[in-house]
Amino acid sequence: MSALRKKFGSDYQVVTTTSSSHQKEKKRKRQRFVDKNGRCNVQHGNLGGETSRYLSDLFTTLVDLKWRWNLFIFILTYTVAWLFMASMWWVIAYIRGDLYRAHDEKYTPCVANVYNFPSAFLFFIETEATIGYGHRYITDKCPEGIILFLFQSILGSIVDAFLIGCMFIKMSQPKKRAETLMFSENAVISMRDGKLTLMFRVGNLRNSHMVSAQIRCKLLKSRQTPEGEFLPLDQLELDVGFSTGADQLFLVSPLTICHVIDTKSPFYELSQRSMQTEQFEIVVILEGIVETTEVIESNPQHLRHHLTSISAAGDSWHEHKTTLITDEQ
Repeated sequence: MSALRKKFGSDYQVVTTTSSSHQKEKKRKRQRFVDKNGRCNVQHGNLGGETSRYLSDLFTTLVDLKWRWNLFIFILTYTVAWLFMASMWWVIAYIRGDLYRAHDEKYTPCVANVYNFPSAFLFFIETEATIGYGHRYITDKCPEGIILFLFQSILGSIVDAFLIGCMFIKMSQPKKRAETLMFSENAVISMRDGKLTLMFRVGNLRNSHMVSAQIRCKLLKSRQTPEGEFLPLDQLELDVGFSTGADQLFLVSPLTICHVIDTKSPFYELSQRSMQTEQFEIVVILEGIVETTEVIESNPQHLRHHLTSISAAGDSWHEHKTTLITDEQ
């Protein structure tokens, strides 16, 4: 439904019309450049050595993986490391002949009470986890066992630091904190303080305050330069109070974020008619630090059809400011 205010002389009349094609367009799901959770829908192609680049920064790659892959790699790495080290202890016992003379009281083995691979595995677990039941222990008659014990301690520390650090960083990421930052479902364009303004609201549901909260807006749209170069994802900054400090937020209550459509605004030359057909996306970036010293970032987006616009069907926004066209949701 759309309400069209037409001017007849000095009077105004509101006429309600139905646009089936516009409703079909609204129902059609559009592909976002940035999802609501902040993930960018970008696939890289024609890049040489992409896999090696990810592996060179293995720690960040593991942190960015999904939880199911993190848990799989966590369990797999420990399982392989434990089986490998247990095999090393079993090989030493096998080469020295400890497996066949373990019950000889006069014989001093490398590791006491290690008869087979399961007992070697239990000895490794008791040593690695510092359980120390006392039944299985290394003796001083085995220099190769002492060297392996030192190697085991160093390798265990490295694996623990890497995997546990990766899991800790992933758990401490404040992505879920952004779920309690609410944004208005639609952005509106209307008059405020005598100026045509693009507005949307943001609020914090939690009682914990955000320190140094700052908001920025990016307009993503394609354009062609005067030289003929086509830019598919050109990024333009929308001023939401950078010059006045209004972009620094104190989120104790819901706030209305405003972008004045003046001569410096990318929307200045757009009319209501071109607004309905123009393909663009507005990405809102809210950054701040919560009381638990976590830096959070929330990325809601407003697509073109989410804009409830108040303006005219004329040539540009600044030429007509009295007529009304709205899209009822």
